[in-house]
Amino acid sequence: MNKIAFVFPGQGSQSVGMLDALTDYPEVAACFAVAHDVLGVDLLKMVNQGPAEELNKTQWTQPALLAASVGIYQAIKARKELPVVVMAGHSLGEYSALVCADSLDLATALQLVHKRGTYMQSAVPAGKGSMAAVLGLEAEAIEQACEQAQQQTGEAVSPANFNSPGQIVIAGAVDAVAKAGELCSEAGAKRVMPLAVSVPSHCELMRPAAEQLAKDLEGIEFKVPAIDVLHNVNVASHANAQSIKAALVAQLYSPVKWTQTMETLQKLGVDTVAECGPGKVLSGLFKRFDRNLNAIPLLNSTGIEQILGAE
Repeated sequence: MNKIAFVFPGQGSQSVGMLDALTDYPEVAACFAVAHDVLGVDLLKMVNQGPAEELNKTQWTQPALLAASVGIYQAIKARKELPVVVMAGHSLGEYSALVCADSLDLATALQLVHKRGTYMQSAVPAGKGSMAAVLGLEAEAIEQACEQAQQQTGEAVSPANFNSPGQIVIAGAVDAVAKAGELCSEAGAKRVMPLAVSVPSHCELMRPAAEQLAKDLEGIEFKVPAIDVLHNVNVASHANAQSIKAALVAQLYSPVKWTQTMETLQKLGVDTVAECGPGKVLSGLFKRFDRNLNAIPLLNSTGIEQILGAE
C-alpha cells in the first residue's frame, strides 16, 4: 500500500489557462462558483481569459489558486478514497491543505486568503520590497549574508523560503536584498536570481499584514484536521484552533521550511507525493530531493488518473 502525501502550491504557480486541462471536472467549476458567490468576482473567467496582470494581483491570485487546488482534490476524492497520510502546503497552499483536511470551510478560506493578499500588498509600498532566489549556497552562509546586509543597509532582509538544499529565497527591502545577493555571490552562490514579485513574503516587512490577519482569524472556527497538516513555520501538525491560527499568523513573517517538510515526509515513509494544484514547482523540488519518490503533478487528467491508480 502506498503512503501518499498531498502538497499544495503557493503563489507563482498561477497562469492564464491553468485550468484548460481540467475543464471536465465539475468539482473544479463548483469551487470557482463558491468563489464567485463569496467574492463577487468571476475568478474562473479571469483564470481562463486573463488578463494576466489582474490574475497576478495578490488578492486575486490567492483565492484563484485555492479554488483550483481544492477543486482538484475534491475531483479525486469524489472518485476514490486514497490512503493520504499527511498534507502540506507551500505558503498560501497551507490554506488549501486545511480546507482539504476538513479543518476550514472553502467559503471562509476564500475570504481569508483574499484579505491576506490585500494585507500583504498594502504592507509594503510598490517598489519597496523584493525577493531573490539564491542557488548553490549553504543556508548558514545565506543567513550570514542577510545579517551583514541588514547591518550595512539598516533595512530588513532574511531567508524567506528554504525550498530545497540548493535553493533558498531571500526577501526584504530592495537595497538590502540587492546587498545580500552581492554578498551571497561573493560567498560562492552559483546564481542569485531576482524574482518578479510585487510583495516580499515571509519576512519582517509582513508584520503589519500578520497583525491584520490575526484579527480576522479571531472569529473563525477551525476543526481538528481529519488528516495531519504540516505547517510551514514549525513543520508540525496542530489539533487545536489556537495553534493553527498562530501558525498561520507567524507564517506571514517567518520563512517557509519546505526542505524540512520534505525531510519529514521522507521520515514518515511517504513514497508518493501528489502536487494538488496548478504548476509543478513542488513536484520538481521533491524529485530533486529524493529520486526514489513518486512525485505526481495533478495538472491534467493524466496526473489525476495516475494518482487514482496508486494503491
